[in-house]
Amino acid sequence: MKQKIGMYFLLLLMVSSCQKAEKKFVYVNGKDIYSTQGELLHLKGVNLGNWLLPEGYMFKMRDCNSPRKIDQAIRELIGNSATTAFWDAFLAHYITEADIKWLSEAGVNIIRLPFDYRLLSHDDFLGRDMHGYQYLDEAISWCEQYNIYVLLDMHGAPGGQTGDNIDNSDGYPWLMVDEGMKQQACDIWQDIAKRYADNTTVIGYNLLNEPIPHYFEKDTLKPHLEPLYKRITEAIRAVDENHIVFIGGAVWETDFSVFSEPFDDKLAYTFHKYWMPPEQEEIQEYVDFRAKYNVPILMGESGENEDEWVKNFRELLDENEIHWTFWPYKKMDNTRGPMNFDKPSGYDNFVKYAESDRSSFGKIRALKDSLDGIKPDEIVSILNQFVENSKFENCYPNKGYCEALGLKEAVHTPGAQ
Repeated sequence: MKQKIGMYFLLLLMVSSCQKAEKKFVYVNGKDIYSTQGELLHLKGVNLGNWLLPEGYMFKMRDCNSPRKIDQAIRELIGNSATTAFWDAFLAHYITEADIKWLSEAGVNIIRLPFDYRLLSHDDFLGRDMHGYQYLDEAISWCEQYNIYVLLDMHGAPGGQTGDNIDNSDGYPWLMVDEGMKQQACDIWQDIAKRYADNTTVIGYNLLNEPIPHYFEKDTLKPHLEPLYKRITEAIRAVDENHIVFIGGAVWETDFSVFSEPFDDKLAYTFHKYWMPPEQEEIQEYVDFRAKYNVPILMGESGENEDEWVKNFRELLDENEIHWTFWPYKKMDNTRGPMNFDKPSGYDNFVKYAESDRSSFGKIRALKDSLDGIKPDEIVSILNQFVENSKFENCYPNKGYCEALGLKEAVHTPGAQ
């Protein structure tokens, strides 16, 4: 009898081991996320913001703040060919393998990768028709090499989910009400999921970034959000049954009242939090939501604050076992992110032009006649220096911010200041 019992438990152990070995993808179990080896994961990382969807404030601009507006200002100053050359260089050098290697050595185990849907379509992206899977493929390949998970984040969706500069839209979240845009979003996500269905470095798909901000709270948009998430998820599940789908609340990804019970067994929920006291009451509703529905939660964006605030908030997230990806990884002339690079000499001349009233051709001509330092050769030189400065080897870590995130000192460190 003892021998039979021993054999029974041995068999159970073997079955359990086989089940663990058979896990090909990171998976959800209740409120937790596990590696393919069955290890409990605590995801901690950063956003590769400003790369595949440039943002005006990271170009030191307030009003000329969407990719299309930035692109237009550059084209007015240096023409189409030189502008295209700049964007090609920017996309090739702003984030490279060296950046990913540094992040891995610093202890990051996930990057959230924001992108404009136009990058993966035939809609205009930075002034030309562009099919950009090459950039996603490269980033995922680097992350695979350095053991970092990738969360693909549609930061700009067809029609716009936010209706502001950050989604490169037309000033209103048309995605919520435009049937054609909804279908395009489903089609693109299905194409993405089909491409990466077997990729184990991709941890999942963050369907929409910061949908329906407070500007539109009085509109009747919120009831459209969860049904749209369901529809996109159905499109994904037709080709990919394994990857985690990450969905965020309304109002800059803070409002979870839009959610009912989970509609998929591989869901995770995301929230963003900026500029508030780093205290328990600020995140308690998300902790309660996790407990109520037994689902994982990720703090998808925060930061843009002093080191002490970042440290306190990061520690609060860790204490509550909340996954996190702070925003952003790299930014020019700043201390509010892990990586910094210098502003080019003469750059303020470009900003002055871009931020000026250029609403008529006459005003454009007048600006070109009156402003210093914006001749074509001068702007080309400034933008070339921007790209050069942004290369990993010319960047330098913000030590205090890195310590606030609990990052380790990387072995391969770029230039120091």
